[in-house]
Amino acid sequence: MMENKNYLKSHEIAAKHTYQKQPVVRGYANRTLHINLSQNTIEEKPVTQQMKDLFTGGRGFALWLLWNAITEKTSWDDPENALIIANGPLCGTTAYPGMGKSTVVTLSPLTNSVIDSNGGGFFAPFLKFSGFDALEITGKAEEDSIIVIDGNTQEIRIEKAPEEALNTYPLAGILTDMYAKDDRDRKNVSVITSGEAANHIRYAGLNISFFDPRREEVRVKQAARGGSGRVFRDKHLKGIVVRFSGLTGASNNPAKPDLIRKAGKRINQEITQYDAQQNNMREIGTAHLVEIMDHFDLLPVHNFRYGTHPEHANIDSTTWQKAFTQDKRMDSCWLGCTLACSHAVDGFALETGPHKGEKVLVDGPEYESAAGLGSNIGVFNPESILEINFYCDTYGVDTISFANSIAFCMECYQEGILNLERTGGIDLTWGNAESALELLHQMSRGEGFGLIVGQGTRYMKSYFAQEFGGDPGFLHDIAMEIKGMEISEYITKESLAQQGGYGMALKGAQHDEAWLIFIDQVDKQLPTFEAKAEALHYFPMWRTWFSLHGLCKLPWNDIKPIDNKERDHPERIPEHVENYTWVYEGLTGNKVTLDDLIAQSERVYNFQRVFNLRVGFGTREHDYPPYRAVGPVTEDEYESRQDRYDKQLEDLVGVDPAGLRTEEKRNRLRKYREDQYEQLLDAVYKRRGWSENGIPTKEKLASLGIDLPEVLQVVEKHL
Repeated sequence: MMENKNYLKSHEIAAKHTYQKQPVVRGYANRTLHINLSQNTIEEKPVTQQMKDLFTGGRGFALWLLWNAITEKTSWDDPENALIIANGPLCGTTAYPGMGKSTVVTLSPLTNSVIDSNGGGFFAPFLKFSGFDALEITGKAEEDSIIVIDGNTQEIRIEKAPEEALNTYPLAGILTDMYAKDDRDRKNVSVITSGEAANHIRYAGLNISFFDPRREEVRVKQAARGGSGRVFRDKHLKGIVVRFSGLTGASNNPAKPDLIRKAGKRINQEITQYDAQQNNMREIGTAHLVEIMDHFDLLPVHNFRYGTHPEHANIDSTTWQKAFTQDKRMDSCWLGCTLACSHAVDGFALETGPHKGEKVLVDGPEYESAAGLGSNIGVFNPESILEINFYCDTYGVDTISFANSIAFCMECYQEGILNLERTGGIDLTWGNAESALELLHQMSRGEGFGLIVGQGTRYMKSYFAQEFGGDPGFLHDIAMEIKGMEISEYITKESLAQQGGYGMALKGAQHDEAWLIFIDQVDKQLPTFEAKAEALHYFPMWRTWFSLHGLCKLPWNDIKPIDNKERDHPERIPEHVENYTWVYEGLTGNKVTLDDLIAQSERVYNFQRVFNLRVGFGTREHDYPPYRAVGPVTEDEYESRQDRYDKQLEDLVGVDPAGLRTEEKRNRLRKYREDQYEQLLDAVYKRRGWSENGIPTKEKLASLGIDLPEVLQVVEKHL
């Protein structure tokens, strides 16, 4: 166990609450937990049947709780803004892989709107089995505090915690040891932490822990997107601890456990037989994508300007396969997940920062981090990527937003908008990993140019125009954010459907809502606007369903049945969809179809769109990507793919490119592509039952059963 230096002696209990243990019934604990840090109150509230019928669980419950906690005038840093962590009915199932996700919902400091973010680790299942379907935190503590939920003793405490450091490393380990009864009990503790950067930046995230008994290490996964870590620290939270022991396969009290086991047996056989030949998730995880993205001109290079780079092999899957520990490992971020893709590098020697010279465990990198902290900022040294990855996690920094913010600054440096004087002496040439690390360390201290970078690209594009005379149009074109959230690490120039997937994503440009690049660009399965619109209806609804239940999407689409290509709609992986209908029926006892599952999602998805509208967003003007996500911004960018673009001008636009200057060709192509995007918006809004301005109609809301008076009141103001 870690030396805790008797930190507990410095703790003071600000509030304590005991509660009665009651069994989980068909996946529901049937209670939510509400903590007000300003008033030091702890209370339980029942889950109503209406909540289950309309919002299902997980993200749906969290959105409903947030809706009732705030007003349209609430800001992210107001005490009434709620930080909500939810699980979901299927969450905690161990007989099927990928069923342990937390969903975090709050008003975002990055987007100023509603965000949801999900992460692995053991917190969400332990919260449920301790007695609660969601945890809602409002108010602000007077001093740094820790929330402790002990599902074994049925006691909840708010403890003032003045002495522990903020950073996830080593705080997650300290808290695990502090609240575990003994070494063996560490596996029954999960903690949520952030880090020092969360005091200062807008894209701070949360780290969610699980104990790895083979390594004897506390590991972390991230709910990083949108700035929930900043809200966490604004409430003066240092950590949230949940402890629960006694987990069994019956903890969810399923109605038909044999049906769940039947689905689990089928997919686990596929993982055992086919994973090594397909994506090799169990040895490499999502980082297997690096060379695939490079091959199809989809790997972000130099702030998404290019899609391929000759040095990509330095950070491809073979590099990470060698770096990740392949023996004596426990790489499942929830129990029973045989896909086991949460890989880590052991004994990594740090060269910078407060832990310089220490050997540490680095969780990851996932693909998004490998690409974002690698090729997108011009870094092709895996050791540099690992060091940045470690300190992002330690300080509580979202790797995607950090990477895109650094890449944006590096391009501005290249274009003369930034210089050494403006960056405080930091050289931001492409590939300068030392400078990226220095900015990261500055974020943790809340100082220097790093503090500006930590406000995100939406902030910086305005700041650089006002303070440094940058061209606002150019800055807008190259700032890779939508709705304030930085774009996930995929090039979308040749996939109109994925441009829409990013542009129309409710919380901002995150791939977990729609990832359509391959079926659109590579496999060319979406030739018409109608086909693209259908995909942009189905896949966001299907993917939303995972967040209602506390599930990981990777077991759905990163392993496939051997005969999947022979099925109708193979892109939907119908056998796995059937698995989920079995698991749902096995848990609840209710037989369901795919349409039933989509209906669950469609209710919550449309409710969240109205929620966006309520807080000042949620209309067409907010659904546009920057032009770099659509086409070439610079002449160099056009000329790097000149043959492709010239052919498109001739075949699609009807313009002979011969004799035209690059600037004129680029402008003609831009006009065409922007018009294509407008037509896509029209088609998708129509398919979703929304107005031309992107607002769900009253008829659509009524058909979904969410035409609640308070919901209609919001919509009627805008229709």
